[in-house]
Amino acid sequence: MTARVLDGAATARAIREELRPRVAALGARRLRPGLGVLLVGDDPASAVYVRSKTRAGDELGLFHETVRLPATASTAEVAAVVEGFNARPEIHGILVQTPLPSTVDTARVLRLVDPAKDVDGFHPENVGLLVQKRPRFVACTPAGIMELLAREGVVLSGRRAVVLGRSDIVGKPMALLLMHADATVTVAHSKTPDLAAVTREADVLVAAVGRAGLVRAEYVKAGAVVIDVGMNRVADAAAAAELGPDRGEEFTRKGYLLVGDVHAPSVRERAGALTPVPGGVGPLTIAMLMSNTVSAAEAAAGSSRAGG
Repeated sequence: MTARVLDGAATARAIREELRPRVAALGARRLRPGLGVLLVGDDPASAVYVRSKTRAGDELGLFHETVRLPATASTAEVAAVVEGFNARPEIHGILVQTPLPSTVDTARVLRLVDPAKDVDGFHPENVGLLVQKRPRFVACTPAGIMELLAREGVVLSGRRAVVLGRSDIVGKPMALLLMHADATVTVAHSKTPDLAAVTREADVLVAAVGRAGLVRAEYVKAGAVVIDVGMNRVADAAAAAELGPDRGEEFTRKGYLLVGDVHAPSVRERAGALTPVPGGVGPLTIAMLMSNTVSAAEAAAGSSRAGG
């Protein structure tokens, strides 16, 4: 058995195409969805993510503005940018690219984002609404995974789901979304005893721990759906060779590999379905950021119309 590939990139394209008529309808009302982006410091991965997100915005016809601050920026300086975005009616969504430098109070900055513009779904108000199953904005990666599962016909009601990882960005909201879909959910993490025994119970396994190749065949129930959220840079030739000859050739060309938390060569022989890395969850995250921004603009347009 070889796992079916869950093509996140194709699903992301479909989501973006479905957004086009909504953007056009807003345009007919002379309203262009706007995204304000804040990038602090010079982290290369963050810069790549921001470029990918703004490029997706360009393709959909969204307005976007990126403010870059040095890594030495204070919490007050970062907060001032967020408050500026809050005050501007042409900015409907705010993206604070994380991680922020350690000298910045990240929790305070995220609390300052207007909840109605919190398209990343990190504000405590939006987290609370998700807990109550009344979501306004949901963190983009878990939201994208739910879209993928639904469009791929993966049944969640009554199934066992294990989320490997407990971050605020992926693990916790992912567990809530799966629970709201009537799955029986277990959250596992680095302190879970006999981790493989826990993950083997899963009909649906979401791996989001940030450890390259941690999840191997012995962690996976036969026929399970495995969602690999990890994005890890491997620069060791021996580790790259373990990923198979195709990835070995890629390593020779680039000098590194981007790999997930799942050891794909072993897991694809046991799982029923598996997301690739790259090309799986990453494109979905960006698509859902666009979706949330369009939704924020629609909400703003509705509020404006109600007020007028």
